[in-house]
Amino acid sequence: MNFIHASLLMRPGRLRTCLAGLAVTVLLAGPALAQGGASPREWRTPPPGDVLRGQALYQARCTACHAVDSNQVGPAHRGVMGRRVGSLQGYRYSDELAQSRLRWTPQTLNTWLQDPEELVAGQRMGFQVDDAQERADLIAWLATLQ
Repeated sequence: MNFIHASLLMRPGRLRTCLAGLAVTVLLAGPALAQGGASPREWRTPPPGDVLRGQALYQARCTACHAVDSNQVGPAHRGVMGRRVGSLQGYRYSDELAQSRLRWTPQTLNTWLQDPEELVAGQRMGFQVDDAQERADLIAWLATLQ
């Protein structure tokens, strides 16, 4: 108990007030402390995308690792929109991705395509799409794959 100032020990009511204030501070700051002080992620909705450009981009950039209907180096993409991240049966995801608790939406796909490692540290995809419109086009294409 060396960390409690002697004047607080002499006045129990004052100690309770101090501890109550500390508890409120910890409760309010808890989420920020748990994230290492980081601010919450800002989800950004991509601009409207062009499905045909997205299909062409998919063919040019994604098919080296992905296919629409079969697992390759990466998982199949049919039905990706709305699916829980890391949950496609028959594909072995990294533990981090399988445990992520995220769902594929335009916002999560936009963040993922911009920087997969930022979205889920420890994932295995080594590719990103820097251009916002190209990400939007790819997301528009993926949304058609029901």
